[in-house]
Formats: sequence, structure tokens, C-alpha cells
Amino acid sequence: MVVSAPNGIEHPPLLVLLSDGELHSGEWLAKELAQTRAAVWKGVQRLRATGIEVHAVARRGYRLANRVELLDARRITAELTEEGRAHLHGLELRYEVDSTNTRLLAAAPPPPGTADVCASELQHAGRGRLGRRWIAPFGGGIAMSLGWTCSDVVRTLPALSLGVGVAVSRALARAGAQGITLKWPNDIWFRDRKLGGVLIELRAESGGPAHVVIGVGINVSLPAQARREIEAGGAAVAAAADACAAPPSRNAVAGAILDELLSMLVRYERLGFSAFRDEWTTLDGLRDRPAEVTVGGTTIRGVARGVDSDGALLLETRDGLQRFVSGEASLRLSAGDA
Repeated sequence: MVVSAPNGIEHPPLLVLLSDGELHSGEWLAKELAQTRAAVWKGVQRLRATGIEVHAVARRGYRLANRVELLDARRITAELTEEGRAHLHGLELRYEVDSTNTRLLAAAPPPPGTADVCASELQHAGRGRLGRRWIAPFGGGIAMSLGWTCSDVVRTLPALSLGVGVAVSRALARAGAQGITLKWPNDIWFRDRKLGGVLIELRAESGGPAHVVIGVGINVSLPAQARREIEAGGAAVAAAADACAAPPSRNAVAGAILDELLSMLVRYERLGFSAFRDEWTTLDGLRDRPAEVTVGGTTIRGVARGVDSDGALLLETRDGLQRFVSGEASLRLSAGDA
């Protein structure tokens, strides 16, 4: 029997008091924390040093730029089904980490059929595909990685990111999101804007099982200022809140993603991508649209025609139907269709 052992996360007490987004006086904070007001000020400086935006209002106190729902292990695991709990080996929540993927890759792999999971409030070296940096404002997103022991890496890996995309889309639907689509091979979209992404990394030894780590980054909410700053760099971004009638709970979204990933992995190992191909095709945000594939320094233009049974992209070009695998190619909408 697998034992699920989720642990809590020790947020700085000052952060907990400020997480409601309301204005609190230095005097009240000092009293609640049994500290001096000078110590409260130093605590504010430490939060700011980690990238958390704390506003100071003269003679009135401090507040966070936005209300924050802090990660909570009990609320996350409350979203797991009985099956999900059976396949969860360990859940670690951290206040800050360099990269959740890196942390799990450095750890021992979990027992076969179970997963170790790491999620963090702050991620200082989060990575996306092709080495891009993943940026998310504090408290507005989910940075989560899941480690899994894979017995048949050759069969499992090629289309795994597509299976992950299906799992994440299911989780977002559980949170009330509508209109979620997927962009091959690993982006989560809403109205042609990136809502999240997937990064899969591997540590394997010759002849033995592989330790696969699945990293998922999701924007749950994006304050207007953060959205402007990200889009100033040329990225079109979205958040789960954009796709929901009411703002979703960050912990509920994290728990739903974890539950759907665990369910997907068990089924994927047994049946492969074939069990998810139809659903992925339904969610395909680029199907039958003009698109460009870049391989090395070469750009090939055509019309996206979905994926084959192995999860490879199919692009209809003047030279016929061409096939691309995710490790070698980068895909985007053609300029006139963005």
C-alpha cells in the first residue's frame, strides 16, 4: 500500500498576515507577531528581496499588491480522488526553490506506479521549453513538478507532453474554465494566448527504468501590471481566471492538476497516447490553421493538420504532408492568423 505523505509549508508569518491584501498598520503587525515595528519593517524588506511586492502607505501600514491564496497541502490533497491518493508517494510544498523540476531530478525516483510532487510559492530559476525562463507573479500561478518512474521510456516519452496537456485541460475544466485549447507540443492556451506550459525532463541509466519529471507552470490569475510587463516582452499571455466565470481557487486548481496527472500517467503507461489522441485533437488550437514550424534555422510554412498516432505534428505544405517531432521543432501561428 502506498502511503501519501503531504507536508505543510511554513510561510513567513508576516506574509500570512498580509496575504488578505488588506492594509495593516505596523503597530498591529508588530503586536500579532510579538515583534518590534523595526522588526516588521525588516520583515517587509526580506519579502521584497524575494520579489514579493509589498506596498507601504505612510502612517497607515503595509499591504500586498494583491490578495494571495497561499499554497495549502490539505486543500490541494482534498481535490484528489481515492485513486489519486493511492498513486501519490510524496508531496512537498516549499516557500522558495530554484526550480521544482531540478529539485525532483536530483532526488531518488519514486517507487514504480507512484509519484513524488514538489510545488513552490517562489521559483527563482523556473524554466520553460528550449531553455526559456518561466516568469509568474507571486501568488498568481502554480509551479509544480511531478516525478514518475517510467519502465518503457522509448514508448512513453514521445507524446507524453500531449497527454499532460489533456490532463491539465481537464483540471482547468474542473475549476470552471471554458475555451481552453492546446498548442503542440506543450502549451496551454486560452484565445491563442499562453496560459501555461509543460516541461518534461529525464534522468535515465542504460538498461534501467527512467526517472521522468513533468513540470507544469500555470497562470491562475494575472494582475494588470504583471500582464503588461510580460506582454512588453512580446508574449501573449492569459490566466485561468480569464476563462472562468468566477476567480478559481489556486489550491483547487493545483489539486485538480495533480489528480488529473496521476490518473493520466497510470492510463498512459498502460495504453499510450492512443488513449488521449481523440481528446487532444478536439483541444488542438492550431488544427487547420496556417502555421510555421522552425527546425534549426529553417522555417517551414503550411497548415497544421493535427498529430499522428505517435504525437508528431503534421503540417501540410506545398511539398506534401510533413511530420515533426517535439524535440526538434518549434511551432507558432503564421503572422497573419495570430
